[in-house]
Amino acid sequence: MRTHNEKISIYHGMVSTIAINLAGNFYPIFAISILGATNYQVGLISSLPPLIALLMTIPAAILLNRLETQKKTVAIAVMWARLLFLLLIGVVYVSSPYQAWAFLIIIALMNVPATISNIGWQTLISCMINDERRGAFFSDRNRLLTIAGMISTLVIGIIMKNQTSNAAAYQWLFFAALIFGLLEVFFLMKHKETVQSVVTTKKSSMDWSIFRDHGYKWFLIAALCFNFTWQMSWGIFNIYHVRIAEATILWISIFSVACQLVQIFTFPLWKKWAEEKSNTLMLVWAALGMALVPFLTILSTNLFYLTCVQALSGFFISGVVLLLFNLLLEQSPAVTRTYCITTYNVLLSFVAFIAPQIGILLLEGLGLQTSMELNSIMRIGSALVFLLMYSRTRKYTKVLLLKRQ
Repeated sequence: MRTHNEKISIYHGMVSTIAINLAGNFYPIFAISILGATNYQVGLISSLPPLIALLMTIPAAILLNRLETQKKTVAIAVMWARLLFLLLIGVVYVSSPYQAWAFLIIIALMNVPATISNIGWQTLISCMINDERRGAFFSDRNRLLTIAGMISTLVIGIIMKNQTSNAAAYQWLFFAALIFGLLEVFFLMKHKETVQSVVTTKKSSMDWSIFRDHGYKWFLIAALCFNFTWQMSWGIFNIYHVRIAEATILWISIFSVACQLVQIFTFPLWKKWAEEKSNTLMLVWAALGMALVPFLTILSTNLFYLTCVQALSGFFISGVVLLLFNLLLEQSPAVTRTYCITTYNVLLSFVAFIAPQIGILLLEGLGLQTSMELNSIMRIGSALVFLLMYSRTRKYTKVLLLKRQ
């Protein structure tokens, strides 16, 4: 039986997913088809927002740590982020040479309030969901959110199948995203939040003791290595799908739907396997599976084949999404959880800024095929880091148990 907060969190997640899908899924094709963005600018779509998030994460965490309640602040931040869709609607009226740059600046600005809402939501939801319910709840939530995302993406693709080069169609998408963003604020405010006591005696804005925690330290190393190899190819995939395979909005939607459809059915599988083995061990297999995707993608430009590759990637993405967040909460001590989440987000933003740029540099220097093959090899390496983490944390746990006996 779901609690009130669990139900509201699912509703909030659904409208948030739809808002993001209505806009974010089509940023690259909008930038290429309407704004004439270069490869470098397409890479910036993935890497510039995390740079802003990197600069904002610590101030956001300091602000949130000083609050007894976070719900209202998170809701206001979401509202400001979604209101910036109005600027996206107007970007086509900017002088042509500056349209792509104006688009990138707006996307980056969105991440100022979005960073506050992201950290605030993670902390908020971690306090609302009991540890014993976490695995089952997030598995169900992710599955339902994926269904909402899949349906919305498919509907968009069908409606806009012949509108790839129609600027007005994208404007309507951004307006619809704004409406769902306002619903997101509404459901956020429906959560029931417990007032948290604020520790005023602590002068430092950072608790450095988190880096002495063995499990959290290894989580940071493994998760950041994986995210680097995962995100460095995002810009290359966008360029390959739109420029090389010549995918339209309909096909971009089909790719996304295929990926999400598989995720719907595989979230429970990853949850079951993680409970039987461990989050860390199953992340080894998820990362190895992700290593197949770049190599398989470049074998053909056939759009039906690429749909199958995206479906395969969905199987492993569901594991990555579920297990990484569960592992973050599992390895973050309760008393320093906000600091742990903040630190992870800061470092993740740094990686997310650098990785796509390195991917584009590899694309320009080595060519598309070599850069994708290299990315597959690097993803295999990141899986081995998770395996090393699994081995080291098991050994460390055994040593602690022996000391206590």
